[in-house]
Amino acid sequence: MNAAHTDTLLQVRAARRYGTLSPLRYPGGKASLAGFFADVIEALDLTDPTYVEPYAGGAGAGVALLVEGHVDRLVVNDFDPAVHSFWVAATEHCEALCALVADKPLTVEEWRRQKAVYRAADDTDPLALGFAFFYLNRTNRSGILNAGPIGGVNQTGNYKIDARFNRPELVRRLEAIGERAHRITVSNKDGRSIVQEHASDPNAFLYIDPPYLAAGGSLYLNAFTHRDHADLAATVRAYPHGNWVVTYDDAPYIRRLYEGEAVQSYALYYSAHRAVRSTELAVLSPSVSGVVATGHADAG
Repeated sequence: MNAAHTDTLLQVRAARRYGTLSPLRYPGGKASLAGFFADVIEALDLTDPTYVEPYAGGAGAGVALLVEGHVDRLVVNDFDPAVHSFWVAATEHCEALCALVADKPLTVEEWRRQKAVYRAADDTDPLALGFAFFYLNRTNRSGILNAGPIGGVNQTGNYKIDARFNRPELVRRLEAIGERAHRITVSNKDGRSIVQEHASDPNAFLYIDPPYLAAGGSLYLNAFTHRDHADLAATVRAYPHGNWVVTYDDAPYIRRLYEGEAVQSYALYYSAHRAVRSTELAVLSPSVSGVVATGHADAG
């Protein structure tokens, strides 16, 4: 590829903005990129576009794009068995999952029960494991799986365990996914294999958001080694004609891995006047870089 990295800040101000439509809370979640991706996908003029997240987690942007009608299909991949089980439950057992969300007690005692299910990691029962993951994701501090419950085990904090568990809203979000399950493909493969499966498809758009370098294992269920980051970069760079965006924390090591690509610092702006996210790093495929550079996607 011929694109060179630039230190010009890519200021993402998408023409369209959507509320939170994913039922999951995720550290560093990128749901706010959905409007920008919608602009890019429209500018690329893809036919019945497929949106692919090889490291999906909460798939915040992907769910928004599917629900709002900007993509025809959604591919949700996550190697972690608990995350994968949640997405299987949401797409194949949605009614049962919604019933659990509506009825399970929001108490420390129930939190302990669900934590035990999560730790057992029995993915032969995706409904049970997927709900346990979901329960901890919604009741733990910042949605982090190895954190304690909101408010602490003694529930003495300003916020209690139910602070992020709005049952009607979460059921609504889950039902929106269940209604579109026939357009969602769920898998738990290595993220690089998902890139290899879809990056050659001219009508696919890939958002590649791997575990960040600096965070390591503190935020992510599956931390990456330096070798994992290098292997992913080699895989992505093998598809110069694909439509993809990779996001990372801004680290010299990542810049070296993608040297020669369209690598830019970026910041998300929720309004015209206020930035509410720290600057990170985006690597754009030539096709995506082209529509951004020509102003067909609202950035800059």
